[in-house]
Amino acid sequence: MTMAERGADGQAGSASPGPTLDQMFRRTVNRKPDATALVDPADKTRITGTPPRRLTFAQADRAISAMARHLVHGGLPVGSIVALQMPNTVEMVIALLGVIRAGCIAAPLPQLWRQADLSDALNRTGARALVCGGLIDGVDHGALAMNAAVEAFSIRYVAGFGALPPDGVMPLDDVFTQPHAERPARAVEDARLAAVVTFDITAEGRRAVPRTHMQMTAGGLALTLESGLAQDGPLLGAMPMTSFAGLAATLMAWLLSGETLVLHHPFDDAVLRRQLADEGCAALVLPAPVALRLDEAGALAEAPKLRQVIGLWRNPEQVVSSAPWTSAAAFTDAYLFGEAGLFAARRGGDGLPAPIRPGPFGAPRTAAKSPVVGETLLTPKGTLALRGPMVPVAAYAPPRSPQEAFTASTAPDHVDTGYAARFDKASGTLTLTAPPVGMVGVGGYRFRAEDLRHWAQNLGTDATLAGLPDRLAGHRLAGRATDNPTARAALAELGLNPLVCEAFRDRTPPA
Repeated sequence: MTMAERGADGQAGSASPGPTLDQMFRRTVNRKPDATALVDPADKTRITGTPPRRLTFAQADRAISAMARHLVHGGLPVGSIVALQMPNTVEMVIALLGVIRAGCIAAPLPQLWRQADLSDALNRTGARALVCGGLIDGVDHGALAMNAAVEAFSIRYVAGFGALPPDGVMPLDDVFTQPHAERPARAVEDARLAAVVTFDITAEGRRAVPRTHMQMTAGGLALTLESGLAQDGPLLGAMPMTSFAGLAATLMAWLLSGETLVLHHPFDDAVLRRQLADEGCAALVLPAPVALRLDEAGALAEAPKLRQVIGLWRNPEQVVSSAPWTSAAAFTDAYLFGEAGLFAARRGGDGLPAPIRPGPFGAPRTAAKSPVVGETLLTPKGTLALRGPMVPVAAYAPPRSPQEAFTASTAPDHVDTGYAARFDKASGTLTLTAPPVGMVGVGGYRFRAEDLRHWAQNLGTDATLAGLPDRLAGHRLAGRATDNPTARAALAELGLNPLVCEAFRDRTPPA
């Protein structure tokens, strides 16, 4: 039985208990086909070299079916993993939903991953196809895709958007020009099947984390219901859809609301402000430190229709010390714990972070009879753990010994996030105090401190590479070597993330 025939936790069944992501989208298509569905970033031409798109739900539906038929005609069997490395544009949404409509599983890859990370992820999941976005901020991701595919023996199909793809990359831009594209009728529509695979960095290294349609929906509900996300105005998404949190806050929020999704490719303050005003956005999703910075500068006052802001915290231990929220729009803190899960807490009238209590939490969190979407608990080690319908416990379960395989199950029902937490008996609240030991978080990327040391040692005994605290990004990487340009070139040659390479930038002040 393939991953597509089982859920992410290995469960199979005959009847679907809820809608799939594709069914959610098609319901909106049937309800309002001519309404605007997707809007590209205003500066897309600068990012990809192609003009911005604006699609209705009917147009998006045809493009998704055309994308699905490309994959079917490419010979991909049901349940195949299809990796996606694309910018935060309309093409990303069309490709991801097209993969799901084709009966396959989407594996979005972070945009700063280069050949080393790409090859490892492709081999780790046995991906059968790779879809890329051509040029992204001047980097030829088509060439990266081909180089990574050479090192992944499972890859049989490489395709991409954008003008003049490299030899061997099948062009996909025609999905937007096909007037009629029938939906492939070959997939079993069961919400318990795996829909998406994302990637986490843990103490043991990179980990592939599959999630079912149900788990994706639970994550989306945790954010949309707690924030009171508007269903009568556009949503502006400024988070890349390359993680569970980015997907839950952008793709799932859009599918659940049925409103227009306006995309922003992170990050340009001026472009973001213009999009908020020009599109009349009612809701905004972006990194929480950036949201607070815009709030302090009074920038959100330029968007009079804005009513809800969801701020995502990649470093959730920073929430308790964050500045008060002052804008008229309501603000919701989203606590992210790698790919394990998340929870959200809407701030009150004082603008301060809401208290977090252990135990089950609903959506919305404080409602008396809200549906439970998760649970927080404190482990004996003093770390925060998560469980509930969005948490992929099986993906984080440690390998079982041969003896355990023939005895009663001892598998945990929760995932330990590794974040240190303290319980205050007087107030009955939890406070996050520190990130996982041995991990360095730089914006939306995580690194093992052990890997940073290893890469530095390969450059010579005098080289150092470490993560320094940074209020905006959590950490920033700082490297030092006898010859920084040579070190930077050597790391790039290894195919490492540009964040690592640029840590060895030349800091000599100009004369």
